Amino acid sequence: MHSKQLLALASLASLIQAQETVLGVYIFHRHGDRTSKSWPPASLTDLGYHEVFSSGQFYRDRYIDANASNPIYNVSPNLVKNSQLNVQAPVDTVLQNSASGFLQGLYPPVGATLGSQTLANGTDIEAPLNGFQLIPVNAVQSASSSANSENSAWLQGSSGCNNAIVSSNNYFYSEEYLSMLNKTADFYQSVLPVINTTFTSAQDSFKNAYTIYDYIHVSEIHNSTIPSSDLLTPEVLHQLQTLADNHEFNLAYNASEPIRAIAGSTLAAQIVQQLNATITGKSAQQVGIQFGAYGSFFSFFGLAQLPSVSVNFTGIVDYASSMTFELVTNATVSQTSYPSPDDIYVRFLFANGTAAANPLSEYPLFGQQQSPLPWNTFVSEMGKISIGDQASWCKACGNSSGVCASADTASSTGAQSSSKSSSGSGMSLGVAGVIGAMVTLGVIFGLEALIILVGGLRLVPKRRLNITTAAVTPVAKV
Repeated sequence: MHSKQLLALASLASLIQAQETVLGVYIFHRHGDRTSKSWPPASLTDLGYHEVFSSGQFYRDRYIDANASNPIYNVSPNLVKNSQLNVQAPVDTVLQNSASGFLQGLYPPVGATLGSQTLANGTDIEAPLNGFQLIPVNAVQSASSSANSENSAWLQGSSGCNNAIVSSNNYFYSEEYLSMLNKTADFYQSVLPVINTTFTSAQDSFKNAYTIYDYIHVSEIHNSTIPSSDLLTPEVLHQLQTLADNHEFNLAYNASEPIRAIAGSTLAAQIVQQLNATITGKSAQQVGIQFGAYGSFFSFFGLAQLPSVSVNFTGIVDYASSMTFELVTNATVSQTSYPSPDDIYVRFLFANGTAAANPLSEYPLFGQQQSPLPWNTFVSEMGKISIGDQASWCKACGNSSGVCASADTASSTGAQSSSKSSSGSGMSLGVAGVIGAMVTLGVIFGLEALIILVGGLRLVPKRRLNITTAAVTPVAKV
């Protein structure tokens, strides 16, 4: 009898899933495998290219293809419509190339049949490279950052946010950091023979936990011979990565100093801006894709209370990792009927490493007991952590020069006030003000780039979760 009940429940779940419509998605993606930051300029490797391309293929099979498992409403399945996509990456060769490789998997060449046109004089012209599709990647860059930011070990400085920089630097004076620095001194000196061609004895400490880990991690992937490789036992490699996790998470997020997570705050604003544009435009622009750095994952994880779901969210995300926000509804969707915000939900999913080889798993956000979240709840919670306009950013960061010298500190208040009185999306007045501030992102100084603060990481611990909202697989990979 019990087994029959389980089968009935499984059938019901499948039916509910089949009735669901994906209205749009926002994907935040890390770059693929790259060369070491210790030897700039860093560059995307062939392995990294393969990772992001495979991830693009995975998301094509999930959302884009005519036979997709979770097709996005009204999206073009073969010939790309650039108006339906909003793709961004910073001015950085690793991230820009990763975005381009991903898009090649998302919308592959269409061949001579679709990739051709007939001119007025009757001449048939075939697109080059078997119908290769050209998809623009919008380059974003903050006023203070430089090109090839993946060459930097820690990118908080390139955020240009004074208070965030100070907050991150405070970690190096904390009791936790100083204790870890002293406790691990002997451990780091024990691996000096492995890295002494690049790091001095003075540099070989917990202070440089990430750059040391990155150097050895890249070597383990690409170098057939490594000096004193016998020292790199599985236990030592695990310890190097765990220490790097601890070091970088603390630089990217601190519960008592939210400004340290400026990357996650600006990312949160951009996510809501894109998803709201999907709703107000009735899925005219359904797909938002951003390639960025590992610190943005860390910062958002902390702000969204994901470490309370699993300690895995305090570890380093692997190359080509992605987090996805699905805008879904069970209401009827057609050319003449589009669901109201009250009938729309947001599902959060995460894949540690390329989604083609690692499970894309669902997790609850903000300590909530349900997933997906109602749209209004999602916007309200995101509004608590978002920084989505120039004046608010300048105030939070304590900046008064450059673009902040002329910032109108009342602009965000004005935007919210006007939005509360009128909202084109038809959403509740309680969340319309949040959106009003966020939609100003399109006219500020490339604020999207502020989310790109740090270079690449991956998660360490390996354990299973068991939550009621989904069958969740481990985030970690060792």
